[in-house]
Amino acid sequence: MTQDEYFSVHAHLKINVEVLGEGERVPSDVEFEREIPIAFRIASECSELDGGVEKELHTLHHDNSQALSKFLHAQNEKINLLLGFMLSQQDDPTLRHQTETFGASSLTFIAKKPFQKGQQVRLKLFLENPPSAIYCYGSVYGIKEKNGKYAVGVKYTRLQEDDKDVLIRAALHQQQKLLRQRAMERNN
Repeated sequence: MTQDEYFSVHAHLKINVEVLGEGERVPSDVEFEREIPIAFRIASECSELDGGVEKELHTLHHDNSQALSKFLHAQNEKINLLLGFMLSQQDDPTLRHQTETFGASSLTFIAKKPFQKGQQVRLKLFLENPPSAIYCYGSVYGIKEKNGKYAVGVKYTRLQEDDKDVLIRAALHQQQKLLRQRAMERNN
């Protein structure tokens, strides 16, 4: 599957966007792996573990082991809360923006100042479901003025495969949420 084959969803994620300075460049794959902050490594690993365990917890729930299932679910929620707190420390308010859309290949966000096509940026994405954070690089591919602000499109240029999977799960979660909301509106 190529990058362009992933779909995007309209959703507001908190992100940090840092334009690379003069003389800075997007790191090689090896340099990128070494550069990822420990909090983002832990978030990625926890998110990967959560994905595998959810199916097993579902099985437990159906096997009349509800007490054990509830206990494990509560422990998972506690860990997610601690992880969320740890990741919130990585958020820089001076670099904060909000996405309009996101997917596993690109995102768009709103900025007060214009960006330039081709600009290289360092990104931190903070996801609520699954609870995680992603550290990556991107390149600005488009800018549109909107009511005195700018919609900026960014394609990822350095993104771990596991984080791509997290973005796919997050996009699917948002899509399911929208479908449930529409179904409820139709029923009312």
